[in-house]
Amino acid sequence: MIERRPPRLYVETALASGAEIELELAQTHYLRSVLRLDAGAAVAVFSRADGEWSCRIAEISRGGARLRVDRQSRPPKPEDALDPWLLFAPIKRARLDWLVEKATELGVTTLWPVWTRHTQAERINLERLRVHAIEAAEQSERLTVPELRPAERLERLLAAWPSDRRLVVCDESGGEPIGAVAARLPPGPVALLVGPEGGFEQTELDAVGKLSFVTRVGLGPRVLRAETAALAAVAVFQAIAGDWRRVRTR
Repeated sequence: MIERRPPRLYVETALASGAEIELELAQTHYLRSVLRLDAGAAVAVFSRADGEWSCRIAEISRGGARLRVDRQSRPPKPEDALDPWLLFAPIKRARLDWLVEKATELGVTTLWPVWTRHTQAERINLERLRVHAIEAAEQSERLTVPELRPAERLERLLAAWPSDRRLVVCDESGGEPIGAVAARLPPGPVALLVGPEGGFEQTELDAVGKLSFVTRVGLGPRVLRAETAALAAVAVFQAIAGDWRRVRTR
């Protein structure tokens, strides 16, 4: 029989053996009303700084819940050398929520919306997207939640780009196959940039093509929707150059 793992919750509280954690009302509702857990039930909590810890519910009611921290089950994860960021032009709400959820599952460390000339979405609710990212991190057994950065204009973003991070621009008009680029990627941080529905404007492609830290890549013979392109690009890089090369140990 497969042992059922306890539910996982992301917290920003410092974790140590014997400590007690007050949960947020949404977390309390999830444990009490959705999972129907009582005092004494096992719960796992995690944070970027302290890793994952085994806990027990000390007290739970409609008004809140308190966990007692027992022991560390997984230490904090060291930063991956690739440290993959995903930059994307905002799209419609439901598809954007899905993109953030799946990118989190795939191991992206930073999610950064980018305004381009052809971007059609007008608003981004970062708080809503963060909720989706946290839930995906809890489900996928990550030890971190991606950073969600405020949306930025492409021109301003490029002007302040960190010189040590390679920017891979997914260009539907053509470019070297992404798999070939990923296979020869040198160690170091990388970011993937995917454009809006309809693609980048030619002036934008001309501008990024002149930058020394940019590599333009193609995503095959078909035109992909924006969210498909983003997740396909992340999956290729994780499989060839990223943490998909490691075996899952738990």
